[in-house]
Formats: sequence, C-alpha cells, structure tokens
Amino acid sequence: MAGSLTRRELLLQSLRLAGLVAAPGAAAWLMSRWPAPSTFRSLATAASPKLREARWWKTACAGVQCTLCPFQCFLPEGNRGICNVRQNVGGKLYTLVYAQPVSVHIDPIEKKPVYHLYPGSRSYSLSTVGCNLRCAFCQNWEISQAMPEHAKGELLQPRDIVRNAMETGCRSIAYTYAEPTVFYEYVYDTAVLAKQHGLRNVLVSAGYINPEPLAELAPLFDIVKIDLKGFNESFYRRVVKGELRFVLRTLTELKRHGVLTEVVNLVVPTLNDDPHEIERMCRWVVRELGVETPVFFSRFTPQYRLQNLPPTPVETLERAHTIAREAGLRYVYLGNVHGHPAEHTYCPACGRALIKRHGYVVLEYDLAPGGVCPYDGTRIPGIWT
Repeated sequence: MAGSLTRRELLLQSLRLAGLVAAPGAAAWLMSRWPAPSTFRSLATAASPKLREARWWKTACAGVQCTLCPFQCFLPEGNRGICNVRQNVGGKLYTLVYAQPVSVHIDPIEKKPVYHLYPGSRSYSLSTVGCNLRCAFCQNWEISQAMPEHAKGELLQPRDIVRNAMETGCRSIAYTYAEPTVFYEYVYDTAVLAKQHGLRNVLVSAGYINPEPLAELAPLFDIVKIDLKGFNESFYRRVVKGELRFVLRTLTELKRHGVLTEVVNLVVPTLNDDPHEIERMCRWVVRELGVETPVFFSRFTPQYRLQNLPPTPVETLERAHTIAREAGLRYVYLGNVHGHPAEHTYCPACGRALIKRHGYVVLEYDLAPGGVCPYDGTRIPGIWT
C-alpha cells in the first residue's frame, strides 16, 4: 500500500498513526510544508527559463537521488528536496530557480563579510530563494525559506549578471544572502562567464555541500566565506538542522583545493557562546586550515525564531577574539560592531594597523604592492589592489 502513496501522504499517515498531527493546525502545517505533487508538476512542466536540468543527481529505484549536498534527498516523481528548489520532473532532477534572483544588490565587499579581497571595492551580489538548512537565527529567512512559486523579480541570465557587474564598476560577483549551494547551476554558469571577463567570484555559504560538486566549483572561486555556525554537533542538529562534520569537511576540502577561505562564526547568546567550544573551534582552524585563516566573530541580533534572545554582548565577542589570538590565529575580526578596533587588519609581525575600517567603509589602506606590510615586508594573505 505504501508504494502507492506520495511522500507527503506517507509522512502524514505516519504522523497520524504516531498521534503527532492530532493538534489543531498540525495537518495544515504539514500540507503547506509539502505541497501536492500536482502543484510541483504545474510549475515544473511550464515552459520557463527558470527550469534547468540539475548537474548533480542519479537515478535511484522509482525516482532520483540528489547528490549535491549531504542530505542526499531521494525524490519520487514530482517531489522536491529539502531545499524546496530541486525537483524530480519526468525522472530527471531540475532546478526551479535558474536565472530567477530575488535579491540583487551592489554591496561593499566588507558586507559579506570578506576582508581579504579588494578592500573598499563593490561586489555585485545576488541570490535566489531556497536553502538546505533551517537556521533558527537566519538573517535572510524571507528568501531562504521561501518557495519558488513566490519568487518575484526580473529574470537575469548569467550574461546579464556579468554585464551588469562590469557596467556598475564591480570588481567581483558574490553569490550570497540565502544559500548558493541550492542554486548551483546558476552559480556555476555565472562564475564561468565572470572568470572569462576578469571578474572575481565570491561564494558566501554555510558549506553544506558534497565534495564532488565542491571540487567542480573550487577552481572558479577566488575567495569563499564559510559560516561555521558553532562547534557542537548538538547545536547544529537542534538550531541549524544539519551536521557539523559536513561543514568541517567542506572547510578542509577548500584548503586542499587551495581556495582562499574566510570563516565567520555568529555568536548567539546561550547557544554557541561557550568559551571552551570557541577555543576548540579556533584550535581546529589552526590545525586544519592554518594560522593565516581570517576568522570573524559576529554579533547576533534577534532574528527569525530567536527573537527571545538578546544581542550578543560586545564583551563576549572580545573574549572570543582573545581566545582566537591566543590559539595562534593571526587575522581575527569582530563583525557587526562598527567602529571597533577589531575591524582592522593588522600586521602579525609589527602589529601596525594596515587596513582600517569602520563598518563597511575602508578608512585607511596601507599595504604595499604585492600585499606586504610596508614596515617589515610581511606578506598578508589575500587578493589586494
């Protein structure tokens, strides 16, 4: 009998048997979370430039299996993955958001935050809807948790993105805001074209991706910013709805591929601010990625499902900064604390501030050609003007 049910129907039936949908509204929530396959088909079979066959999948039993991220979603006909934007249509996996960005902005590169690529430059930044994680503190939940049916905005093909970036004087294209892993095909095609035209590519990601797709992207990217959201598997499973080990795997893979990587940890009060965990994280970064890896500790502000928590005290961030420096990290920053001295880039040898910032603004730039300290010749890792 189960073989004749859709995934949604089977899950709903299982929850009923377990007594988990007796509460008023529970069934309605489930139905809204997994729309009917007929709804999927009506979207997917329409002639649309948003539809593109996916790059990473395989046939499996009576459906397909997405191999893009660690969830490895098995999808019968008409069903979507956990990201909501990849679907089995006629026995093939399709992306539903190709060339359909819902957020396009020209940002200071410091807003990503990325500090070791062309300080003070502008980055053409974009995102579609969709994400393969469910962070309770998501700052972009309106788009990361949205469905493709609700996406509004001008269709922009990769060539349009590259042209717009060049015409507006941007030196890079950033794939950011939600999770670029889930609009992989759009990212890949745009990054190839951007590289051909001399633009830098910036990936801003939670790092929840499998090694093979990552290896295909790595040569296209000049710098990658990974959100390392904590250093505790329980925290990742409860608050992020993922697993820490896969993010750590991504970071070590980026190191193996030689991609310049910056790490950001959003410090959330009571959830991931334990000094011992922060110390373990910093020592892991030193051991596996190296002392020259830029690391940010960013201030949490009440967002999405965690509006009951207060903003991160600056003292907590400063303690994390001290822990990171004592662990041996050379480039440690505080994020979302505008005007703090820890926004600057310092020479690890002589201690002078070589790049001074205030929020997204570069106040002083004192690197010599080649990205070296003009006072003692120490080379600062990065891509500089």
